[in-house]
Amino acid sequence: MKHGYPRPQLQRADWTCLNGQWRFCYDDAGRFHSPADVGQWPMEITVPYPPESKASGIGDRGFHKSCWYERDLDVKPGNDRVILRFGAVDYSARVWVNGRLVATHEGGHTPFWADITDVMNPDGRQVVTVHAEDDPFELNKPRGKQDWQLEPHSIWYPRTSGIWQTVWLERVANTWIDKIRWTPKVEGFAIGVEVRLLGEISQDLSVELELKHGERLLARDRYRVVDGEVDRFVVLSDPGIDDFRNELLWSPERPTLLDARLRLMRGEEVLDEVQSYTALRSVAVLRDRFMLNGRPYVLRMVLDQGYWPDTLLAAPSDAALKHDVELAKAMGFNGVRKHQKIEDPRYLYWADRLGLMVWEEMPSAYRFTRTAIKRTIREWTEAIDRDYSHPCIIVWVPFNESWGVPELPSVQAHRHAVEALYHLTKTLDQTRAVIGNDGWESSATDIIGIHDYDSNLEHMRQRYGPEVDPEQLFGQRRPGGRILTLDGHPHRGQPIILTEFGGIAFQQQAEEGVKKIWGYTEIADEETFARLYEQLLTTVINTALFSGFCYTQFADTFQEANGLLYADRTPKVPLERVKKATAQSRTWIPGGV
Repeated sequence: MKHGYPRPQLQRADWTCLNGQWRFCYDDAGRFHSPADVGQWPMEITVPYPPESKASGIGDRGFHKSCWYERDLDVKPGNDRVILRFGAVDYSARVWVNGRLVATHEGGHTPFWADITDVMNPDGRQVVTVHAEDDPFELNKPRGKQDWQLEPHSIWYPRTSGIWQTVWLERVANTWIDKIRWTPKVEGFAIGVEVRLLGEISQDLSVELELKHGERLLARDRYRVVDGEVDRFVVLSDPGIDDFRNELLWSPERPTLLDARLRLMRGEEVLDEVQSYTALRSVAVLRDRFMLNGRPYVLRMVLDQGYWPDTLLAAPSDAALKHDVELAKAMGFNGVRKHQKIEDPRYLYWADRLGLMVWEEMPSAYRFTRTAIKRTIREWTEAIDRDYSHPCIIVWVPFNESWGVPELPSVQAHRHAVEALYHLTKTLDQTRAVIGNDGWESSATDIIGIHDYDSNLEHMRQRYGPEVDPEQLFGQRRPGGRILTLDGHPHRGQPIILTEFGGIAFQQQAEEGVKKIWGYTEIADEETFARLYEQLLTTVINTALFSGFCYTQFADTFQEANGLLYADRTPKVPLERVKKATAQSRTWIPGGV
């Protein structure tokens, strides 16, 4: 698997990818408690593909609660520190190096690391062992679309266990840059930068920042480190005229990135050097409009499950991630709603670079318990921390369709959970919109998201047409049989977006391994499929209530055959025809302006 640097906004030159062949075994009986207990390694697996996937070399989709990995490394210790990093391991992980426990982590979608310097063998022969536990029947944990039945059904798909994102080593100085956080401030033409250090912190440290747009130098500053941190705003020279300002603003139409180099200095000695990037971009909600860079912006999005037939949640390659971004743009979409998945940072990198907005959504648990909520809060906090600096991300979505909080209309604790996650997210990130619960039963939210899979065009016109005012919609209409807002939380003029609709299933022949296709509406031929898509998009785009839309969905995902693309990303109809329908001009502007 070819892969770029796994953490694209904090890149170092000295790193080693550990993807590839690892020793592997299952431990269904739970007999092993440390590497010494394993003994035999009957299989090999290709990391980072999960053992349920074909690409892993195993392809076992049965029920397995526990699995072990091991591989040898040839890395000698030096005068620096050696850091072992994992992109994601589902669901909980313990890591040993040379038989000594170096890391534990819970949460299947977020990264973790260990400083392994002090446990390394001096001769350079190192052994890394990983134990992953992922109970296939556990509904108290964030699991997204991973099915708890043996065969995928309805809208749930095969499970993903163990390592499913890149594993790598990197060498750092004894004092190093551990974290960078960028916060754009378009109204002041400034960019906030926070740098956090780890290691041996002294009083004589500084961070040198160089910011460029192409070859044009925007800033070169040096900041003193205080208590292991730097927190500053870099004020750029405001060009004044909109045409010049727009050259520096990030948008899907002009995805301008600003390249950054940061050096950690002790006097004039360079201790650490990393490459990063950021962008000038603002997101806001103004009455019934979504605003990008201070201007009303119509969201034309597609729901993306982020699965592949042979690799499941893991991407086949970096090129595959890039291709998905390119395909979404080629179909006329300016954004994607990543559904029930915290996506690989390399996808976010390509969305940043190529210009595609992303809604990031927390994978759901399916029971309401204290354990489930605590797990969700912890992992959601880690996800926001990991992805905060990506300009492509414009909306955070902690809950979807009341999954994990099924009694929102009647149980106060369920409401408190949604409202708590909404306010926690707004506390951790004050720069983006947040949807507390997407689809229906809204309470705390910046945007009202509606899910409606009715393919009858006349029904859609009657439900959302020009004669319908928002009070009538929220008082009487119940798409999917669910109320749109909870009692005590009326519509306050927020933007209304149709965040799931369509779901038209069409497949010329069943995908390999799929017994029966599924969709909200099933169509028998390509031309009928294309025409219904065109008519639905025309109806939705010219509906005055909506400030945007999100069509379901990007690609077929196992039995759910309602993609615009087949699972292998082959278009079902010509991309140009899809784009013409998606990007058609609308006859109204939100708010009548």
